[in-house]
Amino acid sequence: MGPEWVSIIALVALFVIGTLLPINMGALAYVAAWLVGVYSLGLSEKEILGGVSGDLILTLIGVTYLFAIAKNNGTVDLIVRSAVKAVGGRVALIPWVMFFVTALLTAIGAASPAACAIIGPIALGFAGRYKINPLLMGMFVVHGAQGGGFSPISIYGTITNSVMKDNGLPSSEMTVFLASLAVNVLMAVILFLVLGGRRLMNQRADDLDDVDGPMGGDSISEDLHRGGVGVATRGTGTMTATRTQALGVKRDQVLTLVAFTLVALIALAFDKNIGFVSITAAVILAMFAPTQHKDAIKQVAWPTVLLVAGVSTYAAVLTEAKAPEFVGNWAAGLGAAVIGALVLCYVGGVVSAFASSTALLPVIIPIAVPLIANGGIGAAAFVAALAISSTIVDVSPFSTNGALMLANRPDTISEPVYYKQILTYSVIVVVAGPLLVWAALILPGW
Repeated sequence: MGPEWVSIIALVALFVIGTLLPINMGALAYVAAWLVGVYSLGLSEKEILGGVSGDLILTLIGVTYLFAIAKNNGTVDLIVRSAVKAVGGRVALIPWVMFFVTALLTAIGAASPAACAIIGPIALGFAGRYKINPLLMGMFVVHGAQGGGFSPISIYGTITNSVMKDNGLPSSEMTVFLASLAVNVLMAVILFLVLGGRRLMNQRADDLDDVDGPMGGDSISEDLHRGGVGVATRGTGTMTATRTQALGVKRDQVLTLVAFTLVALIALAFDKNIGFVSITAAVILAMFAPTQHKDAIKQVAWPTVLLVAGVSTYAAVLTEAKAPEFVGNWAAGLGAAVIGALVLCYVGGVVSAFASSTALLPVIIPIAVPLIANGGIGAAAFVAALAISSTIVDVSPFSTNGALMLANRPDTISEPVYYKQILTYSVIVVVAGPLLVWAALILPGW
């Protein structure tokens, strides 16, 4: 058996094990990289470890450290409160606020599950209070997270752009970002129209509060007008609301917002390393309030760092084994490169519905290189199609994002019913999503 087959079988094994067992896939990937690298390819351990991208790891640490500080000093809460206040009691706008706030959080560096964990309970609390379809609200949060997830300073965006650079593909940071945002906005529009959004357009929060009565003394609509955030929590058959009052903008929050703006400006306009810029901004902010942020470093997404480090190391072993060329040539041999591209989009979608999108991206993009080089397919469009196909399926209840929505369901719907709704929607996305993305992004330029 050739090394390309050994590396592919090991790849399948690590995804299966990582899906069935609660083991960090990055740790599994390190094991696979060592065993395949040493015993199948004859690589030294130093050569194997040379595959990890220090630039990528620094960027992950930097952006998540900066986001942890933003969460600590209330900047994230400020963004949420300001956005919710902006709806002015218009119920139909609440799902869209949740979508774009979640998109903003992932766009500035929050991990997708972290953003969903922050916004999900808030959004589904509003869904229960104002009779918004829970599936509509929950999927808006997930699609929002994916919509902002490929900005040049986000985790997904950083991974994708780094992998493209490492594989000699032309940079297309904004193309991938805007394509992902457009696809997820389109899916949100469809959900809004199908799941009762038009009915909400005639409703106002004040009217519903008058009918149902206030919750816990004051209505959540008052929070909307005052800028508070209603967070629904479940007890023994009752729902209570806790609120974060609008406290005004603090100095640290202003500095953090300025820091986010400067990070984006310096990294994009002056082509500086996002990792160095982000961690510099985080350190400066920490110096202004060292006691408050002394534990912020503990909030860095270290499991994600391990995941990406391990998988990128194994991706380098795959490349050394010439597995990408092997799979790419097989896909191209299906009759047309465009058919091979469709196959890879489905591979990304199906695998990611059960496994980590973050782990999949460093693996699936190098596999596409032969089709890009020999099949006449544009790199930007192909990578965007692969990236979107591999992330829109995170609505699945088997993924972290989908599971978070299920866990925070409102009392207006039972868990089995909500699970069935999410599962049905995710099946539709897995079946139709890659095909539609392929048709929209790859076919026109082929």
